[in-house]
Amino acid sequence: MKPRELTIRGLILGALITTIFTAANVYLGLKVGLTFASSIPAAVISMAILSAVKDSSILENNIVQTVASAAGTLSAIIFVLPGLVIVGWWTGFPFWQSFLICVSGGVLGVLFTIPLRRALVTTSDLPYPEGVAAAEVLKVGSGTRGETKDETGEAREGLVAVILGSVASAGLAVATATRVAAAEVTGFFRVGAMASSGYNIAWSLALLGAGHLVGLSVGMAMLTGLIIAWAIAVPILTSMQPAADGVALAAHTLAIWRTQVRFIGAGAIAAAAVYTLATLAKPVVGGLVSTLAASRTKASGDERDRDLAPGWILALTAVCLLVAAWLAFTFARSTVLASSALQLTLIAVPFVLLGGFLIAAICGYMAGLIGASNSPISGVGILSIVLCASALILAVSPTPETRPALVAFALFVTAIVFACATISNDNLQDLKTGQLVGASPRRQQIALIVGVAAGASVIPWVLNLLAKAYGFAGAANVGVIAPNPLPAPQATLISALAQGVIGGNLDWKMLGVGALVGVGLILLDTTLGAMKKLRIPPLAVGIGIYLPMSATFAVVVGAVLSHWYDRRAHSMPDPARADRLGTLVASGLIVGESLWGVINAGLIVGFSKDAPIGLVAEDFGPAPWLGLLGFIGLVIWLYGWMLRRSAAARAMRAT
Repeated sequence: MKPRELTIRGLILGALITTIFTAANVYLGLKVGLTFASSIPAAVISMAILSAVKDSSILENNIVQTVASAAGTLSAIIFVLPGLVIVGWWTGFPFWQSFLICVSGGVLGVLFTIPLRRALVTTSDLPYPEGVAAAEVLKVGSGTRGETKDETGEAREGLVAVILGSVASAGLAVATATRVAAAEVTGFFRVGAMASSGYNIAWSLALLGAGHLVGLSVGMAMLTGLIIAWAIAVPILTSMQPAADGVALAAHTLAIWRTQVRFIGAGAIAAAAVYTLATLAKPVVGGLVSTLAASRTKASGDERDRDLAPGWILALTAVCLLVAAWLAFTFARSTVLASSALQLTLIAVPFVLLGGFLIAAICGYMAGLIGASNSPISGVGILSIVLCASALILAVSPTPETRPALVAFALFVTAIVFACATISNDNLQDLKTGQLVGASPRRQQIALIVGVAAGASVIPWVLNLLAKAYGFAGAANVGVIAPNPLPAPQATLISALAQGVIGGNLDWKMLGVGALVGVGLILLDTTLGAMKKLRIPPLAVGIGIYLPMSATFAVVVGAVLSHWYDRRAHSMPDPARADRLGTLVASGLIVGESLWGVINAGLIVGFSKDAPIGLVAEDFGPAPWLGLLGFIGLVIWLYGWMLRRSAAARAMRAT
């Protein structure tokens, strides 16, 4: 009997997992500027649940992880959408507008990558690291032959790993919410007579988990960014611009970092993004040519090589573009740009269509080359907002009255394109997983559209909750309860770029310095690659300069621990199993703390208190030491557990 694949229960289970992981990813992205790929933990959870169902199959499990993978990608819309609050245009996130932005762009991301499947997946030698890893997890969990058997025990062990990581990180986060343990430690100090610098280290297991997933190369790149920012740029600039009388050392140091050093990071990110896209131009064009050639040949009747029908692709594309046009027109008509609403819409729709397709091809190729998690999608967003804002000011000359509305419109349209980019960044990865397990591309494409709808229905609610509880850095944050706003690093940067392009007041000097730094980093990374040494990705260095230290230090620690653990794991008889165990625990670390962040936001709003479960005063003396000890203790316990489980698997293998 043919195994069941696209089932109602699979879609519902995938949508439920999507809801949880989307909430976690939105919080993590606003806090640190990173999101995590949810395919592997979703596959493990799916296998553990569906193993109790008699007629489930590896193909049904694949559908569940395909739906849930939307959580790791569509949530990246928070790299742009909060910009509308940051620039003061929105005070919250209107549900239907936010939902339709995510759905229209997300479905286009699915549709635009369908013509690329044969060239970039079926006949390509791209590695697709996450897609291959997810396929391996599905194969192991399906048992040696019986589809629902877990003869090796790995599916249940994987579920335990996710739960342990989640409980550990959520537990530490709860402890810090009580104020008994401190969440971070901060300090500022003089460097010589005039200069200054500082540190801000967060005891975050979620960030440590993110570091474990991104690996040593990205971790060392972010450490390089930290050194450039806090050991070089901040001391130099503070010595050149001493604090005025009465200005505190901490306030002056932070002001220099926020207003100048961060733009050095932005310039480095832009240079790295342009270079990355330039290096991908040839293979992307080659892939498109191959796709056009493949489209002229008759597709086989094999379900494993069948996409959505061309009629459906065209119809859904037309519907999405009509939705995008309606969104753009109604948005512009409600502003001082009402007289130019039609003209702006005629610019926005081709930008969504042409820019979206080009970005889909680029992001799809990048995902296949280096993985969806490591894909420099932030750079794509930066280039998109600059191009969109530039096109708008060519059509409508900005004036003091129209400038804020133009900035908002640019962010609004770019959000649709960015939703397209995030899903295309993931779709081909899922199709690679499906190819390896014998799935139907058509059914996976339907499943991912369902995942887009499920994620889009959650994002506005979570964003509104977090905006009300924490607020965003750089926003007015009227009525916000908690004192420390979420950094929302990409949204802050993209908003600043939109305002700078349309207002004509970008800090080109610091951006230029950053671009030169980026060129130097590109040369360094290229040289290291030629020497077969550890690469230092320039984009990750730029992010390390741009993000606050509290958002990167634990990532660096996690990357170093990941390298150490991988070396230990590779000495095991089954290193792939040990690697997957580390991936699942790290995913759990992210999920647990991130979900607590969302729950805590609800408590903050519900009780109208910035510390609703606080047990002691904010200046509780032992709190910093207790936070550090809790962080170190849980890290030792978790990594020790993973090594013991790997050793136990070795003993079982020996018997």
